[in-house]
Parts: sequence; structure tokens; C-alpha cells
Amino acid sequence: MVISRILSVRLLLLLTLSLSSLANADDLKEIAKQASQGQQSLAMERVNNHINANPNDVQALFMRGVMLAEQGKKDEAIKAFSDITQRFPALPEPYNNLAVLYADQGQFDKAKQALESAIKTHPSYATAHENLGDIYSKMASEAYGKALQLDTANARAQNKLLLIKDLLSTSGKTALAVNAKPTHPNTTTLPPSTDSAYGNKVADSIKTTESAKINSKTEDNNDIARADTQSVVNAVNKWANAWSTKNIDAYLNAYSNAFKTPDGLSRNAWENMRRERINKPGKIEVSVSNINVHLDDSTHANARFKQSYHSGSLSQRTSKVLVLVFTNGKWLIVQEKADR
Repeated sequence: MVISRILSVRLLLLLTLSLSSLANADDLKEIAKQASQGQQSLAMERVNNHINANPNDVQALFMRGVMLAEQGKKDEAIKAFSDITQRFPALPEPYNNLAVLYADQGQFDKAKQALESAIKTHPSYATAHENLGDIYSKMASEAYGKALQLDTANARAQNKLLLIKDLLSTSGKTALAVNAKPTHPNTTTLPPSTDSAYGNKVADSIKTTESAKINSKTEDNNDIARADTQSVVNAVNKWANAWSTKNIDAYLNAYSNAFKTPDGLSRNAWENMRRERINKPGKIEVSVSNINVHLDDSTHANARFKQSYHSGSLSQRTSKVLVLVFTNGKWLIVQEKADR
């Protein structure tokens, strides 16, 4: 998908790590905690009150924009980040966030312009450069697709389109910046900006010094590894069972908000597609075997297995990899791919 990384409100707790020295840190910390616990309405009310009392608190403004985006209020989030660009034009992060939201709506020209503005304000902003490359790739994909509609025998366009789709399938989602480096004299000085990414990059950003790596140095660590491995296996089996029984809600709940959707689809479009396919008349049988779990640490895992799928006359057996992150007490899928 063109968007390579996007922030979940559940990651807002990360903000509090850099706010301990600020006067309003406790207030923002509590707001972030409430948002991560699903109390979005209360968290939004509190962050709005905080902004009314502290109109130049850039971190609070960013938090509000991210919360709006997470709640699916994309137009309001666009307005929130647009307002920040007007008030603090030297900050690159709000432009990046606008690009994320525009790209999610398929407005790639606006996304490109926003990223170019981010790079203009901060030429060394690597995330914006990467995301701009993704936008160009998506625009190229659309152009090649149009060429094929006009000339279905155009082998060159077909090959180029396949290359672009393969490139996009290996990207993640575009990153919403969660911190900004305010330069306005009336704003609070914050630490350097932090970008949280989905998939493995998100996983890296939420590691803490308390998250010890699982290894075989001690018997205790071996016990922890066995326990975590089994919990990953259980999560994979539960996902497959939900698919087989057409329990669509349980099936979709197995995927993280950070899940990397295929073929450039938005999350809503992907969910609608999966609902339609799974709810089609007829029996579905999905089974997994030979599950091999690799734990990167206590919160990140890869599960490799053989998948058998039967539905009507269709019968498939494939090798698959699920990339999972331990979130709010359970393993959730952030990436699903063929094992080559």
C-alpha cells in the first residue's frame, strides 16, 4: 500500500516518554492513557480543553490530529494538521501527516505537494523522502494501468505495472509523525520528532529497556520463550478457526490497526472485501500445520506455517508468514505474506 506507516492512538503512550519535564505532562499523559484504553470521547474532550487552555502546545495539537485520524475523522484530521502548517509553517511533521491522510483518500497530487513542503522545511526528513517515493510509485501504477486500459497488448506497460505493484507490496504504511520540533517563540520546546511505523518499524519504536530479548541463556528465559511461542501458535489457530467458521468479526479482530493491507487498499476497503468474500455462500475450510514461531523479542514474532484452503471447487495449499505484534494483551497480525 502507498502509505508505508501510520500511527495508532494506542501508540500515543509513546508521547509521554518525552513529556516528563513539561508543566502539562501529567495532563497529556493521562489523556494519552485514556485514548489507548479506548476512551476516545473522554480523551478528545480533555485534549480539546487542554488546547483551549494552552493554544500553543504543539504536542497537544498533534495528539488531537492523530486521535481524529485514528477515529476515522479524516476530514477533521486534515483540517487540524492544515491549521498547524499555517500556524507553524517551519515544522515538517504536519505536512507529512497531511500527506498520509491525502494518500489514504487517493488524493496523490495533494499528498505529493504536502511531502514536498515537508522536505522544503526540513531537507533531511528521511520519512518524507521515503513517503514521497511511495507516492510517485502509486502515481506511476495508476498511469501504467491507464495505459493498459487503452492498449491491452502493451507488454512494456504490463511489465512496468507488475514491477511497481511488487514494489508497493513490500512497503508498509506512511508514518504519521507523533512529535514535532516547534520553532515558534511562544511554543514549548519538545525533543526531536519521533515517527512510529507499522509492521516491524512500529515494533522497533515501542520497544522499551524493560522488554528483554528472549534467549536460551537461562532456564527462566527458556520457559518464557516456550510460553510466548505457544501464545503465538494459539493466535494463529484462532485466526484460522475464525476464518473457517466465517466469524468475520473475530477474523478481522485478529488484525492490528497497523496491518499492512495489500494492493494499496484502504483499511475500510480491505475489510469490506474480506467480509464480502468470507460471507459468500458455501463452506470454507482453513487449516494450518507445521507452525514455526520465531520470537524477535517479547512483543514481536513471525509465524511460518502451511495453510490449506478449501472452498467449493477451489483447493489451495500454500506456505505463509504472519508477522505479529503483542498489543493490549494479545498477538495481532501486522503483516501477512507468502513464504518464499
